Amino acid sequence: MGNLVCVVLKGVSIREKGVDIPGDLSSMLEGGHGPTKQKAARLVVDLASAASADEFVRVEHAHVSGVSVITGGHGLRRFLSDLAGDPEGKVVIPTTLNSAGCDHERMDEMGIDHPDFLEQQFEIVHAYSNLDIDAILSCTPYDRGIESGDGIGSWAESNAVCFSNSYTSLVTNRESGLSALATALTGWAPRWGLHLEENRIPNILVSIECAMSDPTDWSVLGDWIGKQILPDWELPWGPMPRITGLPEWASFEMRKALTAAAANYGCPLLWADGHTVDAPSVEDYQGELTFTEEDLAERYRELAPRGQIDLVVIGCPQASVGEARTAAAAVRARMELGEAIPDQRLWVFMSGHNHDLISVDGTLDVLEEAGALVLRDTCPEVTPYNRSRYNHLLTNSLKAEHYLTSGLNRMPTSVGTIEQCVAHAFDPTLVTGERPVLGSGVAKPIPSAKTQRRGEYESIGSGIPSQSEWMVSGKALVTDVPITYLGYVNCDTGFIEEPGHPLDGHSIEDTVLIYPKGSGSTVAPFVLMGLIYTDKGPIAIVNRDVCPLTLPAASLLGVPYAHSFSSDPTMEVNSGDVVEISLNGGVTTLRVVSRAGED
Repeated sequence: MGNLVCVVLKGVSIREKGVDIPGDLSSMLEGGHGPTKQKAARLVVDLASAASADEFVRVEHAHVSGVSVITGGHGLRRFLSDLAGDPEGKVVIPTTLNSAGCDHERMDEMGIDHPDFLEQQFEIVHAYSNLDIDAILSCTPYDRGIESGDGIGSWAESNAVCFSNSYTSLVTNRESGLSALATALTGWAPRWGLHLEENRIPNILVSIECAMSDPTDWSVLGDWIGKQILPDWELPWGPMPRITGLPEWASFEMRKALTAAAANYGCPLLWADGHTVDAPSVEDYQGELTFTEEDLAERYRELAPRGQIDLVVIGCPQASVGEARTAAAAVRARMELGEAIPDQRLWVFMSGHNHDLISVDGTLDVLEEAGALVLRDTCPEVTPYNRSRYNHLLTNSLKAEHYLTSGLNRMPTSVGTIEQCVAHAFDPTLVTGERPVLGSGVAKPIPSAKTQRRGEYESIGSGIPSQSEWMVSGKALVTDVPITYLGYVNCDTGFIEEPGHPLDGHSIEDTVLIYPKGSGSTVAPFVLMGLIYTDKGPIAIVNRDVCPLTLPAASLLGVPYAHSFSSDPTMEVNSGDVVEISLNGGVTTLRVVSRAGED
């Protein structure tokens, strides 16, 4: 469809913007430390330029996402294979790895029905380990009994980013799996975004008018806040709410549940009065929300199980010791009545670290004696479920519900407290009847402010340093609603499959794809890379805001990328318009050649 000329440079410079590249980073950029670090350095510099960073910062710790076979997919496996065989391709700072797609010792019990899954999972973990990454296989690196400390991190697990920025002194942007890996390999990151104090300010005010007595209440709240976001709110770093009216005391599990669910919608940082440092003062907010007892009750009604439950899952993010003990207490009460969990209907997902802890204090024995399956190194959202057994899940987590109902698993999922989850695990007859079925017809439309535009349009924006000159022409696919790649863009076909999204049912293949930025999982670049590898991706990408979830794939694979236009192309360009976009001298020009529906 398009006409494309793209030149990718091996060495780039952003000195013309007044930024000096550190000597060792510059040496990597020139290829002096092997091809792996050259690619990583190129991405770091591209991010710096796109973010208008004025300097680079040393990073103390990285956490890399993109591990499960079903999240990173063939894009991840091909990318990691491209890095193999480079003896200098090792991380230079302490780096940990996110959760995998299975507990390799419990494959039979999990019943995973996926061709060559264990072999592919081993291939991915082994490739990361060869880069000297510590394969802790945990999505909760903050829950290991280790203080995060001061300084800069480069973390690529959305719930961990939000937790650490909110409750600890570690500062990290919401990195993609690729950008975190690039920082791990170079030791450098651009100083931008949440590294800068002036960007760490609340943009939404949320008042709480209900009791919030259970951790699942806090999970519901985090997800509810994300669902209220309007497309015309200016949230360049994502939604960052200040929350007032929460109870004076909150457990670790409550705080963890809140940030994990808020991260579903790109929240990298929040303030909760009495539980975090005081929120900076602001003159006004993009939005002011009130969460009432009725709002909480309504969400529980909407999320309550209807129809037969096949499996109960706890631990998304991976369960803390406290969550495991809460589940064990509920289990013990039923066991004392002579009951047992049939068919291992309860799965508890944990990090290896916490699994070891509960194996010492007796919690693991209680859960397993009752008939629960306690899994390590994996979590509910990245597991490929056997659909001949499981077609309706119950969980205590809105993070799990968000991703399990997405295209990642397309599985109807209900929500309840841990105690309710345990009750349903013991008694399959608590809810009977036909299982619910997911369908776009029941989804609420995601708010959009787009209107059809007419007439001429031309705008000037920016490119990235690793791309010198290119020109693309083709049909635009446009939305003013962020796109979530993991689970909501089919990794095989390129079709958007997000019920309620304005582009639901549309293919991104061979389009000039224009959207504000990416949202959701930090594994997004691997999904996008997989589509590009198989020619199911866009021919060019335009973001309104600099997007660390999109730019890395474009940078590494040479897909024309543009951002930060003088006027908002997500509002000024229509889907179906024929557009021409070019890069010359670091400046991109976007022009509508013809409008959709006009001769």
